[in-house]
Amino acid sequence: MGEVFAGRYELIDPIGRGGVGAVWRAWDHRRRRYVAAKVLQQSDAHTLLRFVREQALRIEHPHVLAPASWAADDDKVLFTMDLVGGGSLAHLIGDYGALPPRFVCLLLDQLLSGLSTVHAEGVVHRDIKPANILLEATGTGRPHLRLSDFGISMRKGEPRLTETNYVVGTPGYFSPEQMMGAEPDFPADLFAVGLVALYLLQGKKPDAQALVEHFADHGTPSAPNGIPEPLWQVLAGLLQPDPHARFRTATGARKALAAAVEMLPEPGPDDEPVEVFDQIGPLPAGFGPDGPPTVAQRVAAAAEAAEAAPSVSDPAATGAAAQDVSRPSGPPPAAPPPVSMSETGSFHLAPPPQPTPPRREQPYPQPDPQDRQARQEPPAVQQPQDQQARPPRPYAPTAPGPYATGAPHAPSPYAAEAPFPYAGAPDPSQAPTSDVPRAPASPRSYPAHQHQQPHQQFPPVPSPPVQHAAPHAPVRRTLPGPSPKVAAGVVLAALVCFAVGIWALTQV
Repeated sequence: MGEVFAGRYELIDPIGRGGVGAVWRAWDHRRRRYVAAKVLQQSDAHTLLRFVREQALRIEHPHVLAPASWAADDDKVLFTMDLVGGGSLAHLIGDYGALPPRFVCLLLDQLLSGLSTVHAEGVVHRDIKPANILLEATGTGRPHLRLSDFGISMRKGEPRLTETNYVVGTPGYFSPEQMMGAEPDFPADLFAVGLVALYLLQGKKPDAQALVEHFADHGTPSAPNGIPEPLWQVLAGLLQPDPHARFRTATGARKALAAAVEMLPEPGPDDEPVEVFDQIGPLPAGFGPDGPPTVAQRVAAAAEAAEAAPSVSDPAATGAAAQDVSRPSGPPPAAPPPVSMSETGSFHLAPPPQPTPPRREQPYPQPDPQDRQARQEPPAVQQPQDQQARPPRPYAPTAPGPYATGAPHAPSPYAAEAPFPYAGAPDPSQAPTSDVPRAPASPRSYPAHQHQQPHQQFPPVPSPPVQHAAPHAPVRRTLPGPSPKVAAGVVLAALVCFAVGIWALTQV
């Protein structure tokens, strides 16, 4: 069984995706019927406000599919509408291609009829396209069209939710004034109706930009191939680039269409009828025309299954039952219908990103000691003859001082094969600034490689004495208190007071 939403709607399987959420086939436990439930998938304030606007729309018309009820459960929100099973106009074109003109006129009349009621409520749809125009599964009978998906619709005069310099809708069905940033109005919906009519008559999406440029440069063109002239005059009135030259109302366009239909030829006996198939598919296992089974039906079905189960004492029946279970019976289950994606520009839902595997860190290549030596060795410098004849002075490390911490550093694996030939006297600027005693350096030879022949030992070259800074003169530290002059005065005053006190005592 599916998930029960808000204790009333049982979600069964997804059947499509709209501008702001996924559409599910659901069972209404209160009204005991199947409905289409649109579940909000995003929880930001902008999308939630559009969702509230759409569910608040209540338009009763046979060719309008508006929300019927809504419910909320924790952080999820949905609203429901009638379940329409014939798919959209896009499915119909995918099945038949270009449609007969009289059949297209019948669909356009129903679309304009529903749109006139929507406009009478002061609502601009703003997203009329073949994917948002649904059909009942009527077979070869009279088609029944429903205008749906009011996710980005708005009433005239309401504040817009679209940012400045942005347009919302589906690319390819924008009117010229929408592209210029004008306020949404009814003629923009009529322009989209004209593009949908061309789509049905030609079997492919029209090039709106090229069409507008041709109208602006050369005026109204002649009727394309396959479109009767009376019908083309109506479509040209819907496709005018100037909104003031376009039909102003859906009712006016519908009247002109009715006059054009009377001049169309009657369909021939050999014309193939257009059949609207059921595009949703069969119900999942466990669901029937009357909904999911009740508790009593489930208990009865379980009891019947227990009685029909073979006895343990009958090995032949048990083996036959196991063979029947292992062998699938009947045709394989049909694949679920593809879920249509919304092409609305501002609300297109992308597939969830796939997790990328963690990148493995490559070990850092260790440099070759010979290459490092070649990079670090300085260029040769011309030396005097007396210095050129002198062999290089062996390396003599300095013993660690009294303030050195830790073990002495090990020799670097990239040490040069010979001592550095230009090591001069120590820099006086790096000498310590205080007279801290330092251990005398103990010179010793340090061969670069043990397998080489040791060099001839020479006495170390004396280095100039390090000039230490003169020690600072000791500073006499004084105790806190008054100066000697003040202290002498205070002591003298105290002695005078003491003498006066003694004299006073002797006079008593």
